[in-house]
This record gives sequence, structure tokens and C-alpha cells, in this order.
Amino acid sequence: MDSLITAAARALATGDPLGALKRVALRDDPPALALRGIAMAQLGDFARAKTLLKSAARAFGPKETMARARCVVAEAEIALVSRDLSFPAKALDTARATLEKHRDWVNAAHARNLEVRLLLLVGRLDEAERALGDIDPAPLPPASRAAYELAVAGIAIRRLRTKAARAALARAEQAAREANIPALTAEVESASLVLEAPAARLIARGKERSLLLEEVEALLASQALVVDACRHVVRGGGAVVSLATRPVLFALARALGEAWPADVSRGALVARAFRAKHADESHRARLRVEIGRLRAELGKVVEVRATKGGFALAPEAGEVVVLAPPVEGQHAAVLALLADGEAWSSSALAIALGASPRTVQRALEALAAAGKVQSFGRGRARRWMAPPVPAFPTILLLPGPLPSD
Repeated sequence: MDSLITAAARALATGDPLGALKRVALRDDPPALALRGIAMAQLGDFARAKTLLKSAARAFGPKETMARARCVVAEAEIALVSRDLSFPAKALDTARATLEKHRDWVNAAHARNLEVRLLLLVGRLDEAERALGDIDPAPLPPASRAAYELAVAGIAIRRLRTKAARAALARAEQAAREANIPALTAEVESASLVLEAPAARLIARGKERSLLLEEVEALLASQALVVDACRHVVRGGGAVVSLATRPVLFALARALGEAWPADVSRGALVARAFRAKHADESHRARLRVEIGRLRAELGKVVEVRATKGGFALAPEAGEVVVLAPPVEGQHAAVLALLADGEAWSSSALAIALGASPRTVQRALEALAAAGKVQSFGRGRARRWMAPPVPAFPTILLLPGPLPSD
């Protein structure tokens, strides 16, 4: 590796993409192409970055399998950062195996960390946790350790383990300081804000207030009966009853939970569950059937009693509360994903939500008409984001360890 390539790699390692470009901007040899691609990615020009990295991978000779593998991993990170979830997971897995075969443990761990981040993004927590268990963070350089700890924190946050999340974020902050890369420090700080932002709303006895993640964790560990509108389950007495596939039953449970300890009239329940303005005999008959089904589902956690005016929940002990998302309404799930400040394609949103592309496209068009999201680009290059955008470039993979490593 010549002196200019070494100097450009060092510049990228310290978060100075412009300094790297000054050294290799006019060169077209494979290492220079790779470094230029990573520099462009750090500057936010992902399309140009992907083109340069693909050119570098093609230009490396057939015997330079490790160099090509590093380019593939860099492409995978660009795809993740730009929310292109169509990047082939098999290609990333093959690249990781190649790096492990050549004992490039740092970049192999980085590839594994990318797999974890992708799994986190689409909500596959069990797989993400297993993949993370294969990484030993001890020998990693500071920037890679920070990325590892961010993944640990991401899993802990989604598991509602706030103590573990804070510890991981503290380790990530320490590693970021050691790396001395401003963009990485900003990324850790941004991740830490999740623990200080409202995570849900508590509705109890006719009042409503916001909850932090730690308060949500404490609530779910308490003796209260929780009608969880974030996951569409009812929790109580150590049992969890899922009503995710029974929207009518959950609507009834939530209405009863919000009214507790009072009851809810039959007319109000009909309006809430069936969206009927006026209850006729057929609605009342259907309500009786659905209440019977609700009693059967919730029998282990709470009793549903008939009252003179309607129905009410009757827990054996403790209170009844409703845990609601911080923002509700039509297309709230799409807005929640866009709230990360990244630019998403509609196809990536469909993958993350497990919905059809057409459903997501309709939601985006409705949100755009309401001024809640904005798009740029056209055709397959079109991306969506929620304004304003806190743009922090992530630290992307270098093509290889520095000579002094």
C-alpha cells in the first residue's frame, strides 16, 4: 500500500473524507476507487459511493478475494444506511466468511454487526441477538467497539432492558471518544436520546401522560393489568394474551381499559368496535358474541362483567391501565420508521413493516399530502423522509486494516 493510499485510509479512519479525497480523487486503481467510494458515502452521496465500490470490486484481481469481500461489506453498509433493504444478505454472509477465512477479524466482525443492524431494523430480535453473540468486542478497534455497543443497546432497548441499554450506550460513548471521530460520537449521542424521549402514553382513570422507556419497563413489571396498544396484547398476573389478530376484541378491551373503573355503555362499545353511529339489534347481537369471545380470551387475566349500563373490567388486584403509542392515527407505523431521520425507499418500508408495497405507497402519498413526509428522487431512486432530518453520516468500513494495526 503506497503512501497516498495509507494517508487517505488514515483520513477516513478519523472521519475526514475530504482529506481522503484530496489524496486519491484523481486515481483509478482499485484501492483508490474503494477509498473514494467510502469517502463519498461518508459525505452522503450513496449513489456515487456504490458505483465506485462496485468498480473497485471488479478491478481487484481474482486472487484479491479479501479486497473484494471488503468492498461488498462496504456496499452492504451503504445499503443499510440508505435503507436499501434489498441488498442480498447472502452476499454479505459470503463476504464475512471470506474475511474470517483470511483472519481479518475486525472487518469480519463489522460484517456481522451489519447483519445484526439489518435484523434489528426489520424487528427480528432473536436472530439479531444470536448473531451478536458471535462477536467478541475485546480485540476490536474503538470505532468497531462503538458500533458493536450500539447494536447491543438497540437490542436492549427493544427488549425494554433500559439498565442494560444505558450501560451499552456508556461503553459506546467511551469507545467513540477513544476513536475521536465526531460523526461517531454524534451517532452515539443520537442513540442515547431514545432513552430520554417519550416512548409511550399511559391512559388511566381518564387521565393521560407520557412515559419514558424506563417507566414503560417499570409499568410492565408492576401488578397492573396493562392493555398494551403498542403490541395489541393484554398483560396481567404474569400472563400475556395476544389480540394482534383480533382487532375487534382488542378495540373492546382498550375501550374497557380506558374507562376503568367505570363501565362502558353498549352503544359506546358498538361505536368503538364496529364504527357504527347507531346501534341496532344486529349490532347488539354481534356485541354479545364478541364480548363472549373477549371473556374467553381474557379469562386468565381479568374478568369482563356485565353492568346495568354496559360492561366493565374487574381485575382481581391492582389497577387497569392502557399503554398507547406516543403517536397514533392512520399510518402511524410508517411515521415511526421515518422518525429515525433516514431516507427510506417505499420497498424498504414495506419489508420493515411486513406490508405490501402498494399499501405502503398509499400511506406515503397520504402522509405527503398532509405535509408529514417528503420525498426526493424519481422512480426506483425515490426516497422518503420525515422533516426535519438530523443527518449524521455513519462511519463506514475501511478497505483494510491500517499498516500499523
